[in-house]
Amino acid sequence: MIFAAEGGGGGLVFPPIDDLVVWPAAGLPLEFNKIAFINVFAVVATVLIFRLGAKKKLVPKGAQNLAEISVDFIDKGIIQQAIGQGGEKYLPFLTTIFFFVFFGNIFEVIPGFAMPANARMANPAIMALTTWAMFICVGVKAQGPKYFFNAIFPPGVPKALYLLVTPIEFISTFIVRPFSLAVRLFANMLAGHILLVTFAVLTITLAGAGVLAIISPLPFLVLVGLTGFEVMVSFLQAYVFAILAAVFIGGSLHPEH
Repeated sequence: MIFAAEGGGGGLVFPPIDDLVVWPAAGLPLEFNKIAFINVFAVVATVLIFRLGAKKKLVPKGAQNLAEISVDFIDKGIIQQAIGQGGEKYLPFLTTIFFFVFFGNIFEVIPGFAMPANARMANPAIMALTTWAMFICVGVKAQGPKYFFNAIFPPGVPKALYLLVTPIEFISTFIVRPFSLAVRLFANMLAGHILLVTFAVLTITLAGAGVLAIISPLPFLVLVGLTGFEVMVSFLQAYVFAILAAVFIGGSLHPEH
């Protein structure tokens, strides 16, 4: 957690912005810190949900119920909407992406951690590059080498405009897509993290500021509201990442759409 610290003149000062995103290693091998722990937890929790959910019971409950609801949500809310026919084979990939992003995000509101793993650019970048590789592989498998031609020379465009359209399509498809995927997730989670820390520090600062302590409940109430909002954002960002990945895969699988 980040707390206000006493300055040299005895006043209260806010911690430097670097302290919001830097976690020193705990002296463990391979610099294993809290971000690494969150990533390991996200992987293990995702695997456990579906391993336990795979045990068939007459009346679904617990992990099986959660797994079935999650699969149904990803299938109907993402795959059928964004990919359509042939999209069911990408259910494991998109489900994994969704849960990994969500678990990485939700640690933002868990006491003792108070930091989303996806507020570090490495996580969103790796997932964006994985998605980039996935939709290119899907395109090559579905269309062969012609995929690259179809991607940068969209049909129905007057030939004279290809001089303008082709570079734009190349940059948009193969550069902007993974970049925007990574930056969208990273920026949203970092912004939420900074807001929560700002109001937490403001609450603590006002609580110890003499007569100003009377207004300390105000930033605390904002902090509580923002915490609930960030729970929703954690889910929403996981959904957005998964559905955009599905849209890109669908575009590679069905170029006519």
